Amino acid sequence: MKFKIDLHVHSKYSTDNDADPEETVLRAIEQGLHGLVFTEHYYYGASEPVEVLKEKYGKSIMIFRGVEFSTSEGHCLIFGVDTDRLLSKYAPVSDIVRAVGEAGGVVIPSHPYRSVNSLGDLVLTSSGITALEGYNGCNMHPFNVKAIEAAKKLNLPFTGGSDAHAPQEVGSCYTEFDDEVTADNFIDLLKAGSYRGVDKRKISKMSLKQF
Repeated sequence: MKFKIDLHVHSKYSTDNDADPEETVLRAIEQGLHGLVFTEHYYYGASEPVEVLKEKYGKSIMIFRGVEFSTSEGHCLIFGVDTDRLLSKYAPVSDIVRAVGEAGGVVIPSHPYRSVNSLGDLVLTSSGITALEGYNGCNMHPFNVKAIEAAKKLNLPFTGGSDAHAPQEVGSCYTEFDDEVTADNFIDLLKAGSYRGVDKRKISKMSLKQF
């Protein structure tokens, strides 16, 4: 059984949308996802309110928390650490990767080839990143293709996430894990790399074998 987790989801706590996180969770359940990660902008603490949803919907779906962090060069998804205690906003990505790695977490550059807020080719020389976000649901498809190509050059896995800013967007892209995902092994599985991004949108009919 493959486990489907949307690794990149926003709600009203990112302050750039009015999405109700509970509606987003319900939509994720309808979509048949096994989990989703609220990655609010800038601060790990911004997603604190979704903790109550873990208890309410824990039997139906796994709910994780991460952050979409703004480095000085672009955005990165960070999992497994409280960035509010660890990092300074807009620090260089090299410092971010080192600090998060030492604390046991993972850094995955988000939408790395989008025209704004992205690392671009800097990913090719950034040692210590765990994966690249290959399929981003808010990206034009060519940006995603370029990210997947970069991941292959680096011999890194690539993830999928909807980058949802509204409930109906959740699950448009997700990450398919080969192993059962739990709250205890989530970070270890991200480090292990046995997963791949999936794009459910109509524009992506091509097999991953074509990349």
